[in-house]
Amino acid sequence: MAKLRDEDDLDLPLEVVGKELVPATTEEEELEKYGVPNGPVERNLLRHNYLRRDPWAWAREISLFVSGRGWRGYQNVIGQPSFFPGYSERMKTAVMGSQLLQKKMSDLADGRVKEERKQGLVTTNEAERREQIMAALHEVVELMTDQMICKMESRPFIRTSYYMVTQLLTRAYHQGIHVDKDEVSRLRAVAEKAAKENKSIVFLPSHKTHIDYIALQVICYRTLVQAYLDTMLRLGYNFECFIEGGRSRTGKLLAPKYGILQYIYESIDSGRCDDCLICPVSIQYDKVIEVDSYVSELLGKPKAKENLQDFLSASSVVSLKLGRVDVRFSDPWSLKDFIAEQKGRLSQVPMGADSQGGRLATLRARIIRTMGYKVLSDINAASVVMPTALVGTVLLTLRGRGVGRGQLTSKVDWLREKIHTRGGRVAHFHGLATEQVVERALEVLGPGLVGQVDGLAEPTYYAVDRFQLSFYRNMTIHLFISEALICAALYTTVKQGGSSTNQQISWDDLRSQVIFLSQLFRGEFIFQAGEGLDKNFDRTILTLVAEGTLAIIDDGVRSRRMVGLTTAERQTGREAFDFYCFLIWPFIEAAWLGAVSLISLTTPLNVDPNIVIEYNKAQTSAQLLGKTLYHQGDLSYFEAVNKEALRNAYARFEEEGIILRSKTQVINPSASSNRKHSGGPITTTILRLSPDWILSRDASTGKILPNGKLWDFTERIARSRREGKARREGATVSTRVLALAERVGTVLYADAGLEYTGDVEGAVKDGKELPVSGTAKGAKEIEEDKKKRFGRRSRL
Repeated sequence: MAKLRDEDDLDLPLEVVGKELVPATTEEEELEKYGVPNGPVERNLLRHNYLRRDPWAWAREISLFVSGRGWRGYQNVIGQPSFFPGYSERMKTAVMGSQLLQKKMSDLADGRVKEERKQGLVTTNEAERREQIMAALHEVVELMTDQMICKMESRPFIRTSYYMVTQLLTRAYHQGIHVDKDEVSRLRAVAEKAAKENKSIVFLPSHKTHIDYIALQVICYRTLVQAYLDTMLRLGYNFECFIEGGRSRTGKLLAPKYGILQYIYESIDSGRCDDCLICPVSIQYDKVIEVDSYVSELLGKPKAKENLQDFLSASSVVSLKLGRVDVRFSDPWSLKDFIAEQKGRLSQVPMGADSQGGRLATLRARIIRTMGYKVLSDINAASVVMPTALVGTVLLTLRGRGVGRGQLTSKVDWLREKIHTRGGRVAHFHGLATEQVVERALEVLGPGLVGQVDGLAEPTYYAVDRFQLSFYRNMTIHLFISEALICAALYTTVKQGGSSTNQQISWDDLRSQVIFLSQLFRGEFIFQAGEGLDKNFDRTILTLVAEGTLAIIDDGVRSRRMVGLTTAERQTGREAFDFYCFLIWPFIEAAWLGAVSLISLTTPLNVDPNIVIEYNKAQTSAQLLGKTLYHQGDLSYFEAVNKEALRNAYARFEEEGIILRSKTQVINPSASSNRKHSGGPITTTILRLSPDWILSRDASTGKILPNGKLWDFTERIARSRREGKARREGATVSTRVLALAERVGTVLYADAGLEYTGDVEGAVKDGKELPVSGTAKGAKEIEEDKKKRFGRRSRL
């Protein structure tokens, strides 16, 4: 039976939320206060009264928080008991008593005593010395534990913190934070059942902004954190961690980080904890306040020091109108069952390891990787597309300079329908007309992102900052990635123009290019889980045929099967086809730029081909090359210059064996005044082209020749690029692009000043006294030079 939340609410209309009765608000009140009402299937979680609007209601709300009335008292939390005096001490005792932690401390003490015995340093009884070491270790670990655990003891503190933070959030995101009522009801039922069974729920949300930090954060101290997580899971406490590791600076999900997942997996797989429930969470925003700084970072500017406190203390945050936040919960699933299922599925798969231990380690790594991508897939499935993402996507997938209000509204409706047909979810409009939703989205995005041309027959909008706007477009791309890859592959013939027959492509050629692009972007996008490439390819082709975009010309002979645009699609100006291509083209441009930048790694004549370049300098040079190509018209999208896309491209190139990357120690003279390095060796990442991928040079002129594996690879990426006027009459990689890449490479090698010791792991940098050519020296000669310059401390 539902119970009344507050006695003072007896004179108000009521609604049932969970097991409590809460004051209900009318749709008119919601529209007036928040711009979006509570709908039949979702609820706005943050609804506060304001001093200026209603002083008495505001004062009453403050008194309820101070007194801890009803739900504000945190007395009836679903899950294990928390927010009570002694919680921290109880948790610390449980962690310190962990057998895993005690064994680690014991092993460390035994190892230290053994080492001291070898060196003749043990002057007392060994058992007594061991006790001294154990006591010191216990003191250090206790301090680390005290710093690590979340202090959940003071209910007044949590009430005050909740009120202050949500006051700021309701002013920044003025349309509120919305959740799906049905999802919350299902999650509540699961949580109640888990609490009875003493099981934890691990919330794994997406991460786009510092606002996400208003939650528990776990810091990993290896064995100690393993013991801490074991304790949390064994006692059935719920907690949260971000599966992406850091904030996404592009709008789409990042690849999973496996650190925390490894600890959780080990807790369950080892049997120290019976089971836990994994609950992927999607958090979507109408507008992310940090996007401007994200763009600066992606363009190569150093990351500014920042934290949540700085963001929330900014005086301007209370006046921002950032729209709304939508939180969606995927259905929780048992990690124990998932591990058992994966072990059964992978038991017959070759692991490529000789020893039993190696096979088990490979199996463990594959299960954790599968777990990470399943979580990301579930987050994508649960996420909703925000109105700002709809508007941003439309503006960036049109050919014209701008779009009228009427067409913008109709295109938003068109895109909304496309999302629904693919099983996606759009933020609820609550009966508002699409035109109103678009107007509110434009208001939230602001004139810095979307401009309006005045004095025309119809209000006309255009993208002001396409780079920033791409953040919101990328929130939709996961829904159409398969269609986009197929259309980009078909574009290789469509761009030829001419008759419809001339623009067709054979089934096998289409499939080959799609496979190539899919492998190229394997680390860039989260593809639908549980489908192989062939199955996904066939399903997507049938989807595009069913919606009238593509046609299959098939006379029963597979070798003559062709694919092309339908007559209807051509008559409508390739509306759907262009939409899919515009989604993927910026990423194809980035991959092409990454491949072109590798041309600059071609070593000059008379230089050891094994010479290496610092990874960060190679990335900086690639961005410089990209910016130049963009301003000269050979690169269509400035966002292709972004550091994240280039990093992903280089990672794929490494996986394909195109580049060799390693870590090594280098001498950095410029750091001699740095207290941290004091002129000594530092660790850096280096790379070079694999010998098979190095382009050849003309023996007489020294110019790079346009042939070889790297050239063909770059050309194949370029086949799906958006056609540009400057590229229609010559080779895909024009002579001037090749010359520019070579010029950047010359500067790169001149600036590198690397000495090579005979293998990649031994490359050493000494920027002062090396010739520009980078001629290799013997390892012995290099070591003697280092001793002369930097003394014994610099020895590697």
